[in-house]
Amino acid sequence: MLACYTDRLSVRPGESFALHATVTNGPCHLEIVRVGASREIVLTMDGVEAGEYPVPPHVDRDGCGWPAALEVTAGADWKSGYYDICLTDAAGEQTHHFVCIRPAPGTTGSKAVMVISTNTYHSYNWWGGANAYSNVTGLMNGTVPFAQAMDEAIGVLSTQRPFVQMIIAPPENPPRLVNMRKREFKEKPWAADPKFMREHGVSPYDGSAGFLHKWEHAFVAWAETEGYVLDFVTDYDLDVDQSILENYESAYFVGHSEYWSGNERAQVERFVDAGGNVAILSGNTCFWKVRWEDDGRTYVCHKWKGFEAEDVPADQATHLWSHSAFGAPEAELTGLSFNFGGYHRLGMCVSRGQGGFTVYNDRHWALEGSDLFYGDVLGGDIPLIGYESDGCLFEFGKDGLPRAIPTLGVPANLEIIALAPVAFGEDAETGYAAMIPPEKLDVIAEVTYGDSSPASQQRVLRGHTMITSFKRGKGEVFNSGTTEWAHGLAAKDPFVAAITRNVLHKFGVTRRAEG
Repeated sequence: MLACYTDRLSVRPGESFALHATVTNGPCHLEIVRVGASREIVLTMDGVEAGEYPVPPHVDRDGCGWPAALEVTAGADWKSGYYDICLTDAAGEQTHHFVCIRPAPGTTGSKAVMVISTNTYHSYNWWGGANAYSNVTGLMNGTVPFAQAMDEAIGVLSTQRPFVQMIIAPPENPPRLVNMRKREFKEKPWAADPKFMREHGVSPYDGSAGFLHKWEHAFVAWAETEGYVLDFVTDYDLDVDQSILENYESAYFVGHSEYWSGNERAQVERFVDAGGNVAILSGNTCFWKVRWEDDGRTYVCHKWKGFEAEDVPADQATHLWSHSAFGAPEAELTGLSFNFGGYHRLGMCVSRGQGGFTVYNDRHWALEGSDLFYGDVLGGDIPLIGYESDGCLFEFGKDGLPRAIPTLGVPANLEIIALAPVAFGEDAETGYAAMIPPEKLDVIAEVTYGDSSPASQQRVLRGHTMITSFKRGKGEVFNSGTTEWAHGLAAKDPFVAAITRNVLHKFGVTRRAEG
């Protein structure tokens, strides 16, 4: 057996982190690499020794408790970024972990900061048993039926354990969470790449989180190739350091930033209200409220069981941010919500969807110089819409443009640039076996529309995703509405790139050559 984890996921240059490991075939070779537009090796070490330790019971909840194999001090010249940690044992087997390097104390390398969605990583991590969704081990080895596995999800998760390798270190070019082509006439629906999942033993949760070869990696590679400089922090950093955004002009949430703590959200809201700008190149953003305990060693995410799993004050509970108990629907900050959005080109969720956004407001600042006009479809060939998407209720004005209906926190001044239909889940009456069943549709209907009637549940299934922006306080928020935005950049789509450059420049980010 070979596995490792770190005692923390972010440090500054000059600070140290502990690497914990269990090794059957030692000693090991250690390599640490900054991953961006290129791979920069910053540390190699041979002869790393570690003992062979058992996996404790309830490791998913309580952690491994393995001794530290070594302490690693981040070099003074280590640039802010995502650093892949790779251990290779004497038999050639490899295992990966990671650490985020924040800027050195009192400094920033950029006016822009990217927030790595580590809360999402923890929610999906099922190493040693279960995650916030399911008893994944039981599901994958066939000993636990799907419904029972879902009931055996855990809401208290330890960060002191390895990550599932397909989450943080999949092979290059893993399949995306979208059907790359439209379903043909009476063709049986499918989701993503079933063959790849079977061949690699991939769980239903592995593609939804992680940096390497996924959304955040694609965005960073594009940005650095273009000459943009970003600093990096994690979700947890925003939770524990309430001043971390003060020296920045803009913050970026990319890919699948689904889980936000109360402290994190409060800081981002203060940042925008004071004049900061936020670019959400993501979908399903800020959907779940979570919290941290034990100095970051314990992550609490009870999801649907939030108000019954523990006896805590309402402000400490974990559940949907849009739940009335919190009085703080995420759309107040993001502009959009997954409650009004859903999936596209997965199973029977808009299985023949165009895969892109239809442009309406072609005079919006984000489309300047993009060569996009009213009625054009943006990103259909990529496809730019696929996995999870956020939206809002809307109506068409007399000018023929869509206007947001301010419901469940959606701001009245939200500007809708482009939109497309998505589905919160598959309708039970399609005649095809469900692959993307809607989760807790009655709860979503109650939260969104105030009742859980069949009519309201059916209404939830019919969603839309949008590209939007709005001004809040002294700042502004741009929201791409889709998890797949970074894949448009990776595909070198000139329209997606033009919009992204407009956002970066509007929000104060310049290329190196521009000073």
